[in-house]
Amino acid sequence: MTDQMIRPVSDLRNNFADVSRVVHETGRPVFLTKNGFGDMVVLSMEAYEQLRFDSEIYDKLSEAERQAEATSVRFSVKDLLADMRREIEATGV
Repeated sequence: MTDQMIRPVSDLRNNFADVSRVVHETGRPVFLTKNGFGDMVVLSMEAYEQLRFDSEIYDKLSEAERQAEATSVRFSVKDLLADMRREIEATGV
């Protein structure tokens, strides 16, 4: 990752408003150090939720790839949509 914002952890106490502004305006994390070593990462709630969403999507895609490797059965989009329509009609949704 380029252009990382790295600041001492004391900035949370001394410059909280600035740290908050940076994470909200840029959408990027601020890396905090303690005694010269990485200690914490601060993100806006929006950036954190996007990170979680991206991670969940990646996990689901990885699981789908593992399942696809375990079988030779394949489905077309047309077949899947037809199955979904039948399920919706059967449940009355």
